[in-house]
Amino acid sequence: MPQNYNNCLDQLNKTRDIIKDQDKNEQEREVAYEEMRVLEEPQKIIQVSLPVRMDDGSLRVFQGIRVQHSNVRGPYKGGVRFHPEVDLDEVKSLAFWMTIKCAVVDIPYGGGKGGIIVNPKELSERELERLSREYIRKTSEHIGPDQDIPAPDVYTNAQIMAWFMDEYSNLRGKNIPGVVTGKPIEIGGSVGRDKATAQGGYFVFKNIKEKIDLGKQVSVAVHGFGNAGSNFARIATQDGHKVVAVADSRATVYNREGLDIEKLEEYKVQNGSIQGFEGGEEITWQELLALEVDLLVPAALEGTITKEIAPTVKAKTVLELANGPVTPEADEILGQNGILVIPDVLANAGGVVVSYFEWVQNLDNYYWNREKVEKRLHHKLNRATEAVWQAKSDYNENLRTAAYIVAFLRLSKSLKLRGV
Repeated sequence: MPQNYNNCLDQLNKTRDIIKDQDKNEQEREVAYEEMRVLEEPQKIIQVSLPVRMDDGSLRVFQGIRVQHSNVRGPYKGGVRFHPEVDLDEVKSLAFWMTIKCAVVDIPYGGGKGGIIVNPKELSERELERLSREYIRKTSEHIGPDQDIPAPDVYTNAQIMAWFMDEYSNLRGKNIPGVVTGKPIEIGGSVGRDKATAQGGYFVFKNIKEKIDLGKQVSVAVHGFGNAGSNFARIATQDGHKVVAVADSRATVYNREGLDIEKLEEYKVQNGSIQGFEGGEEITWQELLALEVDLLVPAALEGTITKEIAPTVKAKTVLELANGPVTPEADEILGQNGILVIPDVLANAGGVVVSYFEWVQNLDNYYWNREKVEKRLHHKLNRATEAVWQAKSDYNENLRTAAYIVAFLRLSKSLKLRGV
């Protein structure tokens, strides 16, 4: 479901006005109000045509996009998605969110995002490689380890990042692993990157769980059983919680006593879906979203919880592991119903934090073990969560607005210091 960039502007203006209206710090109010106008539009939009020779000898021309929203705090950073519904408005929104997300977790990046309008399931592996390399050739002057650093996103993966890195390195005549993150470990990737989004989300939830007293064991429903959703379900189960429902693109499975996540993962690997899994009963994904659980984790695509779905949600807490899974109208309804929403710009920031770690390791040519990666991820996200929770208290706002306040104050100070 493509995003509406106007929603980003609405959130920007709302948060800017909240900061301006506070009486606590006049300097912060004025800086935020004046300098934040710079963030209303991306700094650069790159659109490219990508001719690719198909296996049958025919020629197809695909359209690619790269949006560079802001580099005030560091190089642009953000994934590249391959999806038939990619459009400019969506990519602008995602780039904006990356700017906010990197500021929330206080890493020296700005926001970027890219995409190609394609259904990758229709391409052979060799066609996919040609398309990936062509995208890098056409955008190479705009990217680089100190300029703009792509990463995996929807329907892109470590192998595609390897092709990206190889093509960029060939163009520059030397090996440059830091041009992308999310690479295979064998060519400069970081341990822990594969489950970073889920692990980070769990660290955030665990911190907030202690503040709202959900009890020792919580019940969890996960909508989306890809990399992020499956890893989150496994991590939560291993920590003693009960995952009662899981949905993928083809089926939803429910067991009130708790699903065996290890067996469910094995079943999906063997069958391509959780459909037919005998460890629970099949329900609809709408019924999953309406379950009375402690924690609901939307981990699929954007716009899952709409204004029509929101009134049915009975979870105590919603953790946005996907980007933008709750629409603005639905977010308001959930808040009115007393449901705590942990926003995506905090909840799913583990991926970009470990991407930052990968980039640092590439630049140093010195690589960390898993324990060090997870320890530093935990530290980063705990600090970010504490900052957002403090802003929630200081400004008497929900967690989403609090996260934006944290980000905007950091961004506005950077803009002011740089003389923008």
